[in-house]
Amino acid sequence: MPDFFPLLQTPLLQGPIPLLAAETEASSGEVAPLVLAGVLLSLVVIYLASKVGGEICARINLPPVLGELVGGVVVGVSALHLIVFPESGATAADSMIISLLQSTAGLSPDIAGEVFQAQSEVVSVLAEMGVILLLFEIGLESDLKELIKVGPQAAVVAIVGVVTPFALGTLGLLAIFQMALVPAIFAGAALTATSIGITAKVLSELRQLSTREGQIIIGAAILDDILGIVVLAVVASLAKTGEVKLANVAILIFSAAAFLIGTIVIGRLLAPYFLGVVKEMKTRGELLIAALIVALILSYVGAIIHLEAILGAFAAGLILGETEKRHDLEEQVVPIADVLVPIFFISVGAKTELGVLNPMDPSNREGLIIAAFLVLVAIVGKVVTGFTVFGPEKVNKLAIGFGMIPRGEVGLVFAGVGAASGALSDSLNAAIIVMVIATTFIAPPLLRIAFNQDDGDGDGKSAETVALAADES
Repeated sequence: MPDFFPLLQTPLLQGPIPLLAAETEASSGEVAPLVLAGVLLSLVVIYLASKVGGEICARINLPPVLGELVGGVVVGVSALHLIVFPESGATAADSMIISLLQSTAGLSPDIAGEVFQAQSEVVSVLAEMGVILLLFEIGLESDLKELIKVGPQAAVVAIVGVVTPFALGTLGLLAIFQMALVPAIFAGAALTATSIGITAKVLSELRQLSTREGQIIIGAAILDDILGIVVLAVVASLAKTGEVKLANVAILIFSAAAFLIGTIVIGRLLAPYFLGVVKEMKTRGELLIAALIVALILSYVGAIIHLEAILGAFAAGLILGETEKRHDLEEQVVPIADVLVPIFFISVGAKTELGVLNPMDPSNREGLIIAAFLVLVAIVGKVVTGFTVFGPEKVNKLAIGFGMIPRGEVGLVFAGVGAASGALSDSLNAAIIVMVIATTFIAPPLLRIAFNQDDGDGDGKSAETVALAADES
């Protein structure tokens, strides 16, 4: 490699390099303000869609998060094309925001693609920050002692919620649709995940997060995420190489267990020192900034060891939720969550392509038939988990099963990895997307119905009473 360096000092190459640098600098100077303009317009659209959708659902007694998902669909690739992303196959020509920049801000067609790519990446990063903050907030609101208490029940729910849909889905595709082994396994794996972000948001809106059912669902969803990551690693390896390296799987499982247990144990030991440092600070926002540093560090660690960053954020919330500053921190985090979290839910909806549901397109019909089967398995495979809950205390088993249904962004990750690996046909990929759409949208109203029935049976306390009692304790 060093042998090439002298060539860079020859007169022949000394001229073009500064020229290229100048061109790059000029291009960067032209693109950056337009990227910012595109992001600003995107945020205007996202917040409008979030509030309009959320307000409509709130007025018809549906969870506002469902309105945010629907709002995302309306402004996304399925309808208005205001918020679109390159990973869905969209280009700059498909984005109405890019078209608006071309007509109002002088965006030239030559750099439209570059602006579109950068703008989409910024929105995607903001969406990821939103879900990290959401899980940090959920961790703060959760009760670590209660999570430990329901740990065995949550573990059973999680394991059954992974094994049942995976087995039913894989075997059904092999037996009924005569599908090849690897695609069937991949589709079965896509059925295993649970979107903790969507479920946790609905539980919080219903004031059921602190109930025993809510803690079982959250605990099981966290374990589902870990098991889902392991399953994804296994099937991705199978799709690429045709074999599974058990050593890698073992390392992944060990890393997940060590990370969650280690962060909670060490975090509880270091929490008093954290509070001591915060009390010595004299600048504004000392508690919030210090807490966000902890959350971002643990999110970073979760990401670099090939787990999800949201697991680190959740662990940080659990640790800091055990301190005397819990309520102060919750009050300070909520406004920031209100700004960032809608970006995540709108983005999930915006990436949803409803075109795969059009039965008039012959290429969709095979996928729709497979999708109907996958949706049935996806619902049944998770609902049965609620009936595996054991113990003397009475719980709303149907609500637990419903809470495990949504696949959301997690299911889309499985579909994306499967499509990129070449393991999924177009029809099977479309079927998985339909399954993700159906489970994401059906779970919030089902959860509301289940908890409303439980409140009206005369045997239990109302959701508000339970939540207030948990807060007081």
